[in-house]
Amino acid sequence: MASYQTIKDWPEEDRPREKLLNKGPQALSETELLAIILRNGNASTGESAIDHARLLLGQFGGLKGIDEASVSELATVKGIGPAKVAEIKACLEIAKRMGSQKWQAGEPLRSSDDVYHHFRESLGREKRELFYVVLLNNKNRKIREVKISEGSLTASLVHPREVYNPVIRESAAAVIFVHNHPSGDPAPSPEDIDITKRLKEVGDVMGVRVLDHVVIGYDRFFSFNDKGML
Repeated sequence: MASYQTIKDWPEEDRPREKLLNKGPQALSETELLAIILRNGNASTGESAIDHARLLLGQFGGLKGIDEASVSELATVKGIGPAKVAEIKACLEIAKRMGSQKWQAGEPLRSSDDVYHHFRESLGREKRELFYVVLLNNKNRKIREVKISEGSLTASLVHPREVYNPVIRESAAAVIFVHNHPSGDPAPSPEDIDITKRLKEVGDVMGVRVLDHVVIGYDRFFSFNDKGML
């Protein structure tokens, strides 16, 4: 029987840590990234950090599930002690805090990424579908954001009158629409496309620039402007 090999016995280009340093973190799978956090496996059982990472991701349904799991739930996994649980939770919290950089009033809009990072934490995990309009001045600086509706997007919930009332009150020159998909998949539905088209037509009549409609998923987003759909 072949002897068990640890990650240190692997070819250097296959080791997660060396792979990250040579090719960048984007080249690694979620399993490899998590294995770097775990650092080592269990020599007595022949399990590597990769094995433990794969077990965690499989048992909790990916990084989202690990993030939502309690400390006690994670600690029930064989080979995952309190120290490793603390390291995992700390890394995930750092990622969340970096991802929740707020787009403050008065700051200019640079890209759809600004919108996504501002809304990701509040909308990315939301179980209800929420629709916001972000008001901007003539220099595309944020005035404020207004929640328009809660519930599945329909013509009755997202009516131009409700959307453009705050635009008129604040004398906004431009707007960005934002809503989330509780499923986590930001691909626009036919209703999303129809509502965006209708609101854009009203904006054109009123002389209000519609800069974008950003749909927020759990870990990604869809921008109508980026896709040339406005």
